[in-house]
Amino acid sequence: MTSKILSSVLAMCMAAPALAGPTDGVVELEILEGWRTENGTHMAGLQVRLAPGWKTYWRSPGDGGIPPRFGWQGSSNFDGVAMHWPVPEVFHQSDMRSIGYSDVVVIPMELNVTDQGEPVQMRGQLQIGICEEICVPVLLDFDATLPAAGARDPMIVAALLDRPQTAQEAGVGAVTCAITPIEDGLQVTTRLAMAPLGANEDVVIEAGDQQVWVSQPQTWREGDALFARSDMIHVNGGSFALNRSEVRITVMADGRSVDIQGCDAG
Repeated sequence: MTSKILSSVLAMCMAAPALAGPTDGVVELEILEGWRTENGTHMAGLQVRLAPGWKTYWRSPGDGGIPPRFGWQGSSNFDGVAMHWPVPEVFHQSDMRSIGYSDVVVIPMELNVTDQGEPVQMRGQLQIGICEEICVPVLLDFDATLPAAGARDPMIVAALLDRPQTAQEAGVGAVTCAITPIEDGLQVTTRLAMAPLGANEDVVIEAGDQQVWVSQPQTWREGDALFARSDMIHVNGGSFALNRSEVRITVMADGRSVDIQGCDAG
């Protein structure tokens, strides 16, 4: 995708009308209060419930989706959040791939608590994309008090269990990234030493920088090696450096996924 086409896609996403919120019956947001973990963090849950036929998007939504964005204005008693994304679905429509969730999804959120004896105030806004035949951004407010003496929530526990395998768990061997300059940015070719995960494997490559757009990769296999090739373009059209240790590669097939962090020079 050239810079001109990328700019057009970004402009369409920004110009799409925003819905008022959950009152239209399409999407509802609920915060599951959760509990304090043994290491002192607070495990909460973000539940998004969608009307039939609608879907929302994973952290890396694909060319046809809108990535989720959080604002934490008004929050207190935590200084960091780790999102534990359940294994997403892959959707193909009109020669475009998007990645996300349908019906209902619970996304566990692990908050780094600063004062263990006090509740956490989790307040802010979530912007997500939702899609039926067209995709639009929706801005949802949330405001929840997470008690210090919370109880384990089975919905959050189930979502934590529905996680990707690590590279070690999946038996992934050497992971390399070959980088080639192109007119608008960089072309990255990854090689993963791993047995097939399923019949139809989808690969997502993330640059580790939200300002870098990554194309849907071309993928192929050579025996027990899975290859994927993507173009990377900075949203401002300028040059950028790619840190291989921050590259994230996800392989998905048959309701399973493998999360691979970093790659070596190839």
